[in-house]
Amino acid sequence: MRSHHQRAHAERHRTEHIGWLRAAVLGANDGIISTASLVAGVAAAQAGHATIMTTAVAGLVAGAMSMAAGEFVSVYSQADTEKADLERERQELARDGHAEHRELAAIYVRRGLEHELANQVATQLMARDALGAHARDELGISEALSARPLQAAGASAISFAVGAAMPLAVVALAPESSLLQWTIVSAAFLLALLGAMAAIVGGTSVAKSALRVTFWGTLAMAVTAGVGALFGAVP
Repeated sequence: MRSHHQRAHAERHRTEHIGWLRAAVLGANDGIISTASLVAGVAAAQAGHATIMTTAVAGLVAGAMSMAAGEFVSVYSQADTEKADLERERQELARDGHAEHRELAAIYVRRGLEHELANQVATQLMARDALGAHARDELGISEALSARPLQAAGASAISFAVGAAMPLAVVALAPESSLLQWTIVSAAFLLALLGAMAAIVGGTSVAKSALRVTFWGTLAMAVTAGVGALFGAVP
């Protein structure tokens, strides 16, 4: 029979998934909404099938590259900030370790530990890894939440392309006469499915997540279709 210590050691938390989950969900969500909205707008403007197909493909490629570049720059900036904070903390530890010890102990006191115990905890943690203790408890930087630019950029680009491929498949397979309806309905269904999957992985409400994603995605497609219809009606 496994001991309590063994069970606790094997425990996994949902925050471990937060980095890749955020990028993947955002990418797939944008891929579906952006491409489906482009298709809806062009279809509502009475464009031909070849034009709609070209628009969808261009939207997939441009969107994937844009997502990757934007996510890389954003997360790289976060990584640079984390590195600067860690370097500043390293210098402070080298300059006045006693003051940093008091600062760390004060953090534990504010979290509910007795003053003496807080001092002992700070002493033991700093003896093992002073910078790691301050990074985690003072700066809020942990291995699970630290910035990973390439991982985030890759996840965003791939997930956007996967999401965008779904409306693209609808354009290729759906009857031209009802292409607009097929695009909106299928995209709404996919968005609801994506929202539900993200909620399951993240441990949040499935119904709320699915409804939220579907509502905003459908609104985006409706607005774009309305603009396309308006311009399509202009001689």
